[in-house]
Amino acid sequence: MPKILVVDDEVDLETLIKQKFRQKIREQKYEFFFAVNGKDALEKIEQHPEVDIVLSDINMPEMDGLTLLSRLNETSPLIKSVIVSAYGDMENIRSAMNLGAFDFITKPINFEDLSVTIEKTIRHVTQLRETINAIKENNILKMYVDETVLNFMASREFESSLIANEIIEGTVVFIDICSFTAISETEPANTVVALLNEYFDVMVKEIITQGGYVDKFIGDAIMAVFRGDYHLDRAIDACLAVRATINGLPALPEGRPFVPKVAIGINSGEMISGNIGSSSLRRLDYTVIGNSVNTAQRLQSIAEPNQIIISEKAYGCVKESFNCKKVGEVAMKNISGVMMVYEVLD
Repeated sequence: MPKILVVDDEVDLETLIKQKFRQKIREQKYEFFFAVNGKDALEKIEQHPEVDIVLSDINMPEMDGLTLLSRLNETSPLIKSVIVSAYGDMENIRSAMNLGAFDFITKPINFEDLSVTIEKTIRHVTQLRETINAIKENNILKMYVDETVLNFMASREFESSLIANEIIEGTVVFIDICSFTAISETEPANTVVALLNEYFDVMVKEIITQGGYVDKFIGDAIMAVFRGDYHLDRAIDACLAVRATINGLPALPEGRPFVPKVAIGINSGEMISGNIGSSSLRRLDYTVIGNSVNTAQRLQSIAEPNQIIISEKAYGCVKESFNCKKVGEVAMKNISGVMMVYEVLD
């Protein structure tokens, strides 16, 4: 609902506005606020920053309309102003326009003209806000996605890929930050988020370096996927690098007993890759699912701080490339029987 601030020292104008626009107010198509001068108007805007339009007189005590216009340009450039004044000479009109007024209406007010002007101004403000939001979204997208991907997203090939599901061979990695929940219960929210993002940034860099991609962030854990040649080897190299880098980070200062450590589970095999979620909610994740993925998560759940746990099958594939040791047989949730697991040392 558009919010309109009327600024005029004539108190009768408030009553007149409410009478002339009573249907719009009753139908909640407009919401009006009122101020008696420019100073009062700035205070009202501070209380209601969502104001879209200011209808302002020029000649007022304490702060006149032209001064208010200049202040609005500095503090609230998205708010559009319409001057409503008895001083309709060209000098005042030009002064108002030079200070950024969107339009100018003379008194006595023609309310039909005022209504048309308000509608026109609302359309302009709406288009302006939509444009700015689109620019923000585009800039945010560019921060995380390179130009090649953006061009692909605009293609028909991308539209087709959204509905393409396939069985792939790959490696899934789950990396959990140990005991981070305790920090989230004792530290301010801004501290927790900043710290978690710092740790995630370290992990993501190592994952990308080895040609993997982050499938999703799950609380204080990361799920990553590696495909292509030597996907298991590259996944282990990435996890070794993550562990080493995390171990090199300092403990929290001021006596807070938290030293960052990670617990990691890795598993390879076939998995289903597809666009999964709810089309009704327009929330779809291009992700992988299947027993191989579930097993990787279970392996992470039994890993101790600083441990990288793999299955016996994975060990058989990488034992000549990595130094590993047998952990033993373990029972894992929702997996029948026991599984022999190994720890990757280096």
